[in-house]
Amino acid sequence: MFLRANHGQGDYQAFSGIKVEPQSTDGKDVKVIYDGLLFKSGAQELYMHTGFGKRHQWENVYDHRMERTGRGWEKTIHIEQNHNQLNFCFKDSASNWDNNNGENWTYAVTQ
Repeated sequence: MFLRANHGQGDYQAFSGIKVEPQSTDGKDVKVIYDGLLFKSGAQELYMHTGFGKRHQWENVYDHRMERTGRGWEKTIHIEQNHNQLNFCFKDSASNWDNNNGENWTYAVTQ
């Protein structure tokens, strides 16, 4: 599933419990809000597994611990200057994954 930014204007919502809110005018800082399957299952901790670049060739892979809020689990991510695409999925502390049926999610900053 692709979520696209257009210079940070507007909200971008996926129907699977993912919402991405641009936090900067260039779309490079984004807040990801997750209230999907792992949230509904009562996960006590949640991590966003991220990487940059092509959809199936991730670079700079990292697990970000998310913060639980009234809207779900949230994390603000900066998309590095040399990348225009953030790839991500989620896992809880028991290593249960929500990875969009193996397709993950992709947020692309468009010019």
